[in-house]
Amino acid sequence: MNVSIYRFRNIHTIFHVILNFNFNPPDYMKLTAYSLILSILLLTSVDALSQSKPKSVDPKATSMKFNTLMQLINYYYVEDVDQPKLTEEAIVAVLKELDPHSVYISKDEVEKTNEPLVGNFDGVGIQFQIYKDTILVISPVPGGPSEKLGIMAGDKIIKINHEDAFGKKVTNQYVLDHLRGPRGTKVDVAIYRKGRKELIEYNITRDKIPINSIDASYMVTDNIGYIKLSRFAATSADEFVDAANGLKKKGMKNLVFDLRGNSGGYLNIAFDLADQFLPAGKLVVYTKGARSPKQDFIATSSGTFETGKLVVLIDEGSASASEIVAGAVQDWDRGLILGRRSFGKGLVQRPYMLPDSSMVRITTARYYTPSGRCIQKSYADGEEAYGDDIDKRFKHGELYHADSIKFPDSLRYFTQNKRVVYGGGGVMPDYFIPFDTLFASRYYTEIFRKGLLNEFTVSYIETRSYWTNL
Repeated sequence: MNVSIYRFRNIHTIFHVILNFNFNPPDYMKLTAYSLILSILLLTSVDALSQSKPKSVDPKATSMKFNTLMQLINYYYVEDVDQPKLTEEAIVAVLKELDPHSVYISKDEVEKTNEPLVGNFDGVGIQFQIYKDTILVISPVPGGPSEKLGIMAGDKIIKINHEDAFGKKVTNQYVLDHLRGPRGTKVDVAIYRKGRKELIEYNITRDKIPINSIDASYMVTDNIGYIKLSRFAATSADEFVDAANGLKKKGMKNLVFDLRGNSGGYLNIAFDLADQFLPAGKLVVYTKGARSPKQDFIATSSGTFETGKLVVLIDEGSASASEIVAGAVQDWDRGLILGRRSFGKGLVQRPYMLPDSSMVRITTARYYTPSGRCIQKSYADGEEAYGDDIDKRFKHGELYHADSIKFPDSLRYFTQNKRVVYGGGGVMPDYFIPFDTLFASRYYTEIFRKGLLNEFTVSYIETRSYWTNL
């Protein structure tokens, strides 16, 4: 990395000398120099990031060609153009030609995109909802600064920093902009609490706020536990261990692990979670790509639930890391998979920072379950068709009838106990659970879309004395 920085500094110096030397070269010489230097810089950066030799390409037909075009537009186009925006659109267009999961993330979106996986952010520590035109506290985050000061579920934030915080201007983004901020900074809020005539004022010192990935953990019966995981974040494995150990103390012998709607996250966390169920030495998953050598992920002896009956719940919203766990459990016959066919994402992305602090996530490998299955569904028909796949399943009847799903024999694999499983388009459960028709009704969809369920719940509770008894 130090070598790359040194090269960059030297290239930048040469660039500066060429374009600012007092002999004042004509535009076309500046243009040529600019294109040449940016091409060298681009190739140097790619060389520094890559651990294997990339396919040989002619820079005159790729990077130099693009850089020259951008400079021609800059110098000769009839109007001024927003070159950064043009560049971003070009990057997005290029990545669309690769696969549906190689994406560009702008500088402003990088932190927000990573936040659910990193596992924390800086703020005041509340879960909120915009109820009519007011910020309603659904619950304070346990251990966060708001809870420590006594802010409670049901409180309404009326003022932020002595300014009114209600009305049409109040949106989710408004709340984030005004309540989030660097750790250690302060924000004043005035809260209305039912039963109190005057507003309650708080001076909150922002702090690190954990984002929990386990939505629920409880005992279903005397010996069956239930854990719901919403994402594979940096803290998910530790959260699972804590939850599982807590349920064991309550008598858990068997576990229902709910991955429905879990769209994935970090690959290493998926391995850590699967490792909780499998004995040492078992292959959890392996990855490989054209420039990514095969890498095996082998279970260790540190699992917290290697014995006891296990059921994993999945559906069409379970993707990526969820499919790694489900696939490993199924291939080793460690437990049963219940639900509907999973999403079908078997591609591994690595993040790479760009010079302006924006980011690209580029697919570098495919992952394979222990039996050798690649569960990535086809994207040969383009991004739009790929995105419409779940809708096609719905219309085809797959969400209601298991026999409407057909897999070719070429994608047949076998579990440890010689049960037949299939690759190429998600993990098919051992037991099919049809989609609840209630959630597909137009009436329910409209009620849910307009937020009427939440509004009714909040309104109902508000008319009771529950909040004032907290």
